[in-house]
Amino acid sequence: MGDLNSAETITRKRRSTLSSAKGSSLQPLSDSHAAASPRQSLGDPNPEDESRDRREGNKPKGDKWRPKNDIGARLSCHKTQQSLLSSASGYSNYRGVLNWCVVMLVLSNARLFLENLLKYGVLVDPVQVVSLFLKDPYSWPAACLVIVSNVFIVVALYTERQLSKGSFSERVGFLVHFVNLAVMLTFPAAVVLVLPSVTPVGGAFALGIYTILFLKLYSYKDVNLWCRELSTVKARKLVRSLSCPTPHHFHRGEHKVCYPGNLTIRDMYYFVFAPTLCYELNFPRSPEIRMSFLLRRLFEMFFFIQVLVGLTQQWMIPIIQSSMKPLEDMDLSRMTERLLRLAVPNHLLWLMFFYWFFHSSMNFTAELLRFGDRQFYKDWWHFYKPLLRKGFSKIASQSAVFFLSAFFHEYLVSVPLRMFRLWAFTGMMAQLPLAWFVGRFLRGNYGNAAVWISIIIGQPFAVLMYVHDYYVMHYKQEDV
Repeated sequence: MGDLNSAETITRKRRSTLSSAKGSSLQPLSDSHAAASPRQSLGDPNPEDESRDRREGNKPKGDKWRPKNDIGARLSCHKTQQSLLSSASGYSNYRGVLNWCVVMLVLSNARLFLENLLKYGVLVDPVQVVSLFLKDPYSWPAACLVIVSNVFIVVALYTERQLSKGSFSERVGFLVHFVNLAVMLTFPAAVVLVLPSVTPVGGAFALGIYTILFLKLYSYKDVNLWCRELSTVKARKLVRSLSCPTPHHFHRGEHKVCYPGNLTIRDMYYFVFAPTLCYELNFPRSPEIRMSFLLRRLFEMFFFIQVLVGLTQQWMIPIIQSSMKPLEDMDLSRMTERLLRLAVPNHLLWLMFFYWFFHSSMNFTAELLRFGDRQFYKDWWHFYKPLLRKGFSKIASQSAVFFLSAFFHEYLVSVPLRMFRLWAFTGMMAQLPLAWFVGRFLRGNYGNAAVWISIIIGQPFAVLMYVHDYYVMHYKQEDV
């Protein structure tokens, strides 16, 4: 019986506890309880516990200390800050604005393209492209010029072999290299100027190949000269750093090449076809040929060459043809309008050509040759630093670099067109005062904008000048 009475007592206590809890839930809350209940329902610590912890020097149970005006800080939506478009705001995520610019550019050029189609119809003619390279299908003078370039390659290799064995003195070797390089520039130019069967496009292609080989063989001569100089002074450590790099450049099954072991036909022609103008005895190599990467670059090459040809025939040529009359009449307003009309397609084609040549084509060649260095956009051919090492000032060295670049620009345009107007040369040399002006008076985005304007406007201006002069020389008399 005692156990039953104790059990009944415990049951009555539990019922009374539940009934008191129910009754308390139905009672109205006081102000303090009403204010505290949302915090407790959200899992926030009790304010009384926080104040007690602060008095005792303990850290509150919450994640962080809250100031006294915590409610005001929560309800506030303003703070001291700069305007979003102000440079002092530090805001730099303009991706949305960039997307908007791209959309506007696409829409505006789509309108121009549609207007061009409605006005001129379809002007794309693939057969006409072949005639730009060949006048006679049985005569290939430009291709023959490219084949003859192997003679200069072999002469450079033979000269270096004789120098390594001591059969040629350094003076004789320098003379042979000088004559070889000089003939490399003058011989193809003379052939293009003398043979009427060489078309302007074919001549420009052949001269471009010879220009690349000229720069490659100059670098080839210099690097082998440095190797001989280091061998002479018995700088063994420096020789290894130059001609025998560290093993991380190489993969299993490959070996290092040291001077004069690099003077072989295989080494020479690997450098000739490699997408670089700077010679090394041991180039970094990729582990394998990636077929998927290779096929993507090949597809890009064919795709972009078709786009380049199509846009040139459909967009640029009609604008150039319509510009002849304003140029003859010296109508300044119409000349300016034609120049601005030509600037957009010319710049678009220039960017496409840059991607086609420096990314698609060079990556395709590099992948075939397992050439590891894919930074094709930096310094191609070191000419500035050697001049500084020889004691020339920075201004003189920069002027020499711009002069050499201007010379080759004019060489690749004037000789194939068989006329000398120096528009390309003047445009490149004008970069010197422009670089000085930008460096002195413009900074940041303003300087970058000035350079882009010079490229976007300068190129179509030179194109119009050359086309006008070529038209006057070859077709004006026939029209009269």
